[in-house]
Amino acid sequence: MGLAQYAVIAREQGWTVLHDGDAKNEYETKEAAFEAAVAAASLAIREGHEIHISVPDRSAGNRTALGAKTD
Repeated sequence: MGLAQYAVIAREQGWTVLHDGDAKNEYETKEAAFEAAVAAASLAIREGHEIHISVPDRSAGNRTALGAKTD
């Protein structure tokens, strides 16, 4: 089986999940993007793939732990 890689990355106004060179959706928080990556990874596990998920630390995006906007 193959390798499925998911990378949570900061985007202009939020977060996205990079998978196979594509980042289709936008999420308000880093946590929401991570949850979406885990859901996708769960399906890939069922298909027998090796899974890698990466999430940046608080120095990325707006510099908060969960990546939420602070007013």
